[in-house]
Amino acid sequence: MTNKQIGQLFLATFVAILIIYSIFLGSVKTILLLLDATTYIVIAIGLFFVLWYYKRKLKTVEILDFNKNSNLTFQSTTLFFLFFQVIDYIYEGGFIGMISQWFFYWIMGIIAFIVITIMNYYKNIQYYKQVLTHDPKYYPYES
Repeated sequence: MTNKQIGQLFLATFVAILIIYSIFLGSVKTILLLLDATTYIVIAIGLFFVLWYYKRKLKTVEILDFNKNSNLTFQSTTLFFLFFQVIDYIYEGGFIGMISQWFFYWIMGIIAFIVITIMNYYKNIQYYKQVLTHDPKYYPYES
């Protein structure tokens, strides 16, 4: 999946989560659940600024994908999610408690995606520093 597709997937799942929350929980409980996750939202915003900094620093070069050999598949991700849904169903008091955890999982997915992308950008910077330092006139990123 490309980063654009992943972004569209996150947006679609966010809308789906809000629709399901409004149907089963009501608007007041939905707002309270979103407010409970403000710490994680602030962390995601902070990481987004770090991602933006690295993206701006590498805007003049081709970004190499150092994560392309990842063994994480959609099937293993789905099984991981379903496993935690069963645990949430048992420990959070049934279906309502289980779906109340979905926004938390969504935020954690965004944080994980941003961290992996930041690590890839950092590896790109290290790569360009190492490979292209023999020519001091050329630096592919802005200082």
